[in-house]
Amino acid sequence: MLLDAASLYYRAYFGVPESVRAPDGTPVNAVRGLLDFIARLVRDHHPGGLVACMDNDWRPHWRVELIPSYKAHRVAEESGRGPDVEETPDTLSPQIPVIEEVLDAVGIARVGADGYEADDVIGTLARRAGGPVDIVTGDRDLFQLVDDARGVRVLCPVRGMGDPVVVDEAVLREKYGVASGAAYADLALLRGDPSDGLPGVAGVGEKTAARLLQSYGDLDGILAAVGDPSSGLTPAQRRKLGAAREYLAVAPKVVRVAGDVALPEFDPVLPVEPPHAQKLEELAGRWGLGGSLRRLLDALAG
Repeated sequence: MLLDAASLYYRAYFGVPESVRAPDGTPVNAVRGLLDFIARLVRDHHPGGLVACMDNDWRPHWRVELIPSYKAHRVAEESGRGPDVEETPDTLSPQIPVIEEVLDAVGIARVGADGYEADDVIGTLARRAGGPVDIVTGDRDLFQLVDDARGVRVLCPVRGMGDPVVVDEAVLREKYGVASGAAYADLALLRGDPSDGLPGVAGVGEKTAARLLQSYGDLDGILAAVGDPSSGLTPAQRRKLGAAREYLAVAPKVVRVAGDVALPEFDPVLPVEPPHAQKLEELAGRWGLGGSLRRLLDALAG
């Protein structure tokens, strides 16, 4: 099981009241919410291994060089000339180091790679896996990794973690009109995504993108059709796609997650007992982790 950690702690932050606080009054709603999420996932799905995948770089420079608008609207104004800082709610930012400390003390693997997003870590680990993989995220970008033949699916939380929507190839066909995760990646870059600063092809929405992929197979097939006067493209489609050639030349590298990232050594096996019990006790007392931590430890012990 691969967790898109940032996606989940953002969901916890907005789903758990900010009135959930540590003894000193600091909000810990994201911390406690995430611990409850993981406890529920472990209890319901019994993963053979679990990795919390981290954003060491939420806006990699190599992606920005290709498409400068990539996530540009999320850069905090106060970041100045230094590395981009993601705009984050004031009371969430201080909770992220606490989350990292608690996961480490519990013994849950936490993996990131400099210069890459959590999505790239997930893509690499999903490719390396020798068996089925569940990816837990609220981000549809990772639908591109769905692969029934390899047992890779996405669990999308709805309310808490009790009833995630399971996304497999049947769901991709039904909801998006594409037959595979790879086809979803092509649909995403054609459609664009304002939340990631991806412009897409002007005038080509999700349904049109799906029809083009059904007709021509993949992005390469669509681009070949643009240059083929006998293809079935309408004049408007040919014009729109032709005007977007520069974007379409670089978009695949930006949109498709990396699958070959060099990662540090880690142990994905879930501990029955926390390896750093004293440290965890200190963190539990300082941050008032209470029942959330106990539920996670009970799930691991079980």
